[in-house]
Amino acid sequence: MSGIELSIIVLSLVSLVIWIGLLSVWGQFWRTDQQLELEEAKLKKLPAVCAVIPARNEADLLPITLRSLLTQDYAGAFTVFLVDDNSTDGTTRVAKETAQSLAKEQQLHIVAAKPLPSGWTGKLWAMEQGIQAVETLYTTSPEQSPEYLLLTDADIKHDTANLQRLVAKAVQEDLDLASIMVKLRCESFWEQLLIPAFVFFFQKLYPFHWVNDPTKATAAAAGGCILIRRQALARIGGIQVVRQALIDDCALAEAVKSGVQGEGVMNSSQPDHKVGRIWLGLSTLTQSLRPYPDLDTIWNMVARTAFTQLNYSPFMLLGALIGMTLVYLVPPIGAILGVLTGNWPLTAIGFTTWLLMTLAYLPTIRFYQCSPWLACCLPVIAFLYTLMTLDSALRHWQGRGGAWKGRVYSSS
Repeated sequence: MSGIELSIIVLSLVSLVIWIGLLSVWGQFWRTDQQLELEEAKLKKLPAVCAVIPARNEADLLPITLRSLLTQDYAGAFTVFLVDDNSTDGTTRVAKETAQSLAKEQQLHIVAAKPLPSGWTGKLWAMEQGIQAVETLYTTSPEQSPEYLLLTDADIKHDTANLQRLVAKAVQEDLDLASIMVKLRCESFWEQLLIPAFVFFFQKLYPFHWVNDPTKATAAAAGGCILIRRQALARIGGIQVVRQALIDDCALAEAVKSGVQGEGVMNSSQPDHKVGRIWLGLSTLTQSLRPYPDLDTIWNMVARTAFTQLNYSPFMLLGALIGMTLVYLVPPIGAILGVLTGNWPLTAIGFTTWLLMTLAYLPTIRFYQCSPWLACCLPVIAFLYTLMTLDSALRHWQGRGGAWKGRVYSSS
């Protein structure tokens, strides 16, 4: 046996041990059992809710997505604040026409966004203005002010009962924040190949069981749909505490779960309140309509924040590249090399590890109703995501990181 074969066997064994460890102790990240629709609950009294939607050039989707919000099967008080973030496609006009067609003009409030100040990302600045508009509206009638805010994106088509389920979840479990990873569009070849893996990798970074465990520090949320208690948002210092975060949803969840205020001090003024209870799950019915029809659109989506996730650290980038290679690429390389050279121990180790990662990925593939054979392609998918991560770092170093809807954000 050559030294190269021995080295590959050792690396393959390390990869096998890693996968055994991941499947044994890493928060059951592969499971898809944390779903909002699995728990049907009703409340006798429904709290008031205000939705805040940042919208920048969303005229094409609003007739569907805004309609889905304005037609929610929710008996409690519910209003929608749409913040037009300097759109050039008639977003405000389309929003008003959509509300008028449903006779819901009184339920919709349009907020014209002010110019983006330094130190804010566009989406969060729009959300901040929407939240401030909510506060201003109810200043004179605080008894009617909403108990919860629904922070949602303009590309989300909400199931009719989505708000009812979210509110029931939050009230019955005394949650400060409840969020769902909406079902992403998965129609084109590239979407079916890469989108389920995006959710799989997210769950591996933030196991939902750990996120939903108040004894664990792990915190995450999905920015497309977040229901947050207004008092909890005020307690951490408002949305401005995460104003520069490109991964703002997870930053917000971390602030809420940890109970950290704007100055970074733990809150102790309300000892009887259960600070920091959050929940994150999947949804089978509420979905994103944002299309990713080709490799380029998915690549840009991932490259926009991948290096941010690594805190812009070259050392963490190197570790991520080595880790992705060891965990996802070494097993198939070892298996194929073992077959070609007749090294059956190497073949067995490689295929066993490959099988474990395939079985781990299979529940996500089934959730997205894709071909089971795609689960076997995880090494190829991981290789593409590794290249996207590397490209994310290169874009950052070239001053092109964090580009989104015509804006480019730096890490400073």
